Amino acid sequence: MTDESVRNWDGGVVRYPDPAIEAIDPRFEKYRIGNAAVERLCTGMRWSEGPVWFGDGRYLLWSDIPNNRIMRWSEETGAVSVFRSPSNNANGNTRDRQGRLVTCEHLSRRVTRTEHDGRITVVMDSYEGKRLNAPNDVVVHSDGSIWFTDPGYGILLDYEGETAEFELPTYVYRVDPLTGKAAVVADDFDRPNGLCFSPDESRLYIVDTGAPSGAGGPPHVRVFDVVDGVRLTNGRVFVDMKPASTDGIRTDVDGNLWASAGWGSPDMDGAHCYSPEGELIGQIHLPEPCSNLCFGGLKKNRLFMTTGQSVYAVYLKAIGAQTP
Repeated sequence: MTDESVRNWDGGVVRYPDPAIEAIDPRFEKYRIGNAAVERLCTGMRWSEGPVWFGDGRYLLWSDIPNNRIMRWSEETGAVSVFRSPSNNANGNTRDRQGRLVTCEHLSRRVTRTEHDGRITVVMDSYEGKRLNAPNDVVVHSDGSIWFTDPGYGILLDYEGETAEFELPTYVYRVDPLTGKAAVVADDFDRPNGLCFSPDESRLYIVDTGAPSGAGGPPHVRVFDVVDGVRLTNGRVFVDMKPASTDGIRTDVDGNLWASAGWGSPDMDGAHCYSPEGELIGQIHLPEPCSNLCFGGLKKNRLFMTTGQSVYAVYLKAIGAQTP
């Protein structure tokens, strides 16, 4: 493995196969394309998060949280522009089954949905009469329910939101698609963060970033069985990320878990691929800690990775498990 910190990420030639794509286990070889390289699409953000792909428009959206904006990258032209500013220090983004943007907002301490006509609908901003902390990441189940984490990072500092007191524990919520009523589905996390379903939605993976947040908890990913699409059971540790930590996660159609990685040693920065059994089989090395990721592109085989200041992408033979 070469030192990716000295690589020319601004359009320099890379000799194939790209040494930034590392097969730790032979099972990863089926996902690597020999003549595809990791590319830096853009840089200049303060802290990037929440990538989401819009195939119908051929663009990627992501949040630049401290700069209070959502950014847009065009696949067709490579142009980068501001999609929304101010964004209420938006963090996690996803799409529902109708293709609408669903966003976690730190500053307003709410989850919103952007309608097709541009109107913004508040999905949830309080629970049992108390304000949410600062919603962080969000996914949508095939039944239309919205699941999100509320660790409160946006109220810890005047950097990604505004300093405020916690009014609620750090819960994970499910919002019913018919009634709009919210229920707590997990209540024993230090800092619940990224989350995603397995391809068949029988499992829900949830990140706990308690350790790097200073809460003293383990930096791991837990997995739960999803019962009737409404509740979680049998929670257990899927993978321990020490000495690094993860933030955002996604699955592919084979059931592998792709996890952002950072805050450990530099050689751990990037995206890690774990088998359905929780074994590390591959790694994409980046020169910065990776915050989040998603699949996109026409075939859903392009992995987009946000880092502190940049956005990277690589083509793979893995297909993202996502709709739309």
